Amino acid sequence: MKVLVPVKRVIDYNVKPRVRPDGTGVDLANVKMSMNPFDEIAVEEAIRLKEKGVASEIVVVSIGVKQAQETLRTAMAMGADRAILVVASEDAGTDIEPLAVAKILAAVAKEEQPGLILTGKQAIDNDMNATGQMLAALLGWPQATFASEITVEGGKAKVTREVDGGLQTIEVTLPAIVTADLRLNEPRYASLPNIMKAKKKPLVEKTAADYGVDVSPRLTVVKTAEPAGRKAGVRVGSVDELVAKLKEAGAI
Repeated sequence: MKVLVPVKRVIDYNVKPRVRPDGTGVDLANVKMSMNPFDEIAVEEAIRLKEKGVASEIVVVSIGVKQAQETLRTAMAMGADRAILVVASEDAGTDIEPLAVAKILAAVAKEEQPGLILTGKQAIDNDMNATGQMLAALLGWPQATFASEITVEGGKAKVTREVDGGLQTIEVTLPAIVTADLRLNEPRYASLPNIMKAKKKPLVEKTAADYGVDVSPRLTVVKTAEPAGRKAGVRVGSVDELVAKLKEAGAI
């Protein structure tokens, strides 16, 4: 079974984003970029499926700028077999919207014919949490989102999902879309030999036009601003004073 894993290049999660002085977006100049953490979890899960003999090939795909090659090489250093880069923008600050991404991924899926598409539940830059669901709708495939455990057997995938009330276990018929949540696994570090091998693994570069997809934005960012600073707290001297303060604030 072939597994397709979409990955996105985002600001490293250890970096505090800076807003541009004119408020037009986030400043990406000289900022460390890396693979979206949830997508990294999806790559790790695909590798584990291959190690179990369930998956035969892992294909990673990224949609965005040319620099996303680094992200794809990282995925291949972890254990993916080959990669597809769809160049959809020349500007790293331009975010390709979920619907356009889903349309491109649907076209890639029709070419590659994977038995399973594993992706992160959301990207940490825009937090839209929509691509996996849109992709399932476009392909007409079953979906299992927010996965914390996956078992593939007999042409079906049993997925434990994290929901508001606890855990929900569902079964979907393959091919299917599964989006990874934080507790699905802990991604491995790529070893130096594997990093060197990844440089020789095949990486095909295409464009959004090759798939006939218009990536023109449908949304306009009106303004970007830093979160409001928190007000200083108040130290109280007793429980009675605490209760009085809470009553004044309308908390109780």
